[in-house]
Amino acid sequence: MIEIPSELEGRHFDLYKLEKLMKPLGYEIGGNWDYDHGSFDYKIADEVGYQFLRVPFQAVDGQLDSRGTVVEFKRPYLLSHRYQRGLDDYANTGTFSGSINQFSEPADSDAQFPEKHIETGKQLVKDLEQMLLNE
Repeated sequence: MIEIPSELEGRHFDLYKLEKLMKPLGYEIGGNWDYDHGSFDYKIADEVGYQFLRVPFQAVDGQLDSRGTVVEFKRPYLLSHRYQRGLDDYANTGTFSGSINQFSEPADSDAQFPEKHIETGKQLVKDLEQMLLNE
């Protein structure tokens, strides 16, 4: 994980407006959200796993599944997930009879981020700052 200091840190935004602005640029709300926090993820590359810019946020007014929720940005960071190749040694058949967990566990959920994509991540943060702070 590589943190990228940003002028967005501590700033408050309407979550719905953020989604409208950021989704067309390629950002998605990450699957790790909860009712009081989450992140926007931008997939930079998929070299032996996935490399993301993650822009985390915390709800300061409302819950993430409610209208009018206001969030505060935290420090963005670069993250790399490396997945194992082949079969998962720990695969299971799931809770329900006949269901199969087809997804492999990450071989390294905090893998080293490729040096060649660090500058791309920093530029994405600058572009996001320019767009959101001049909105």
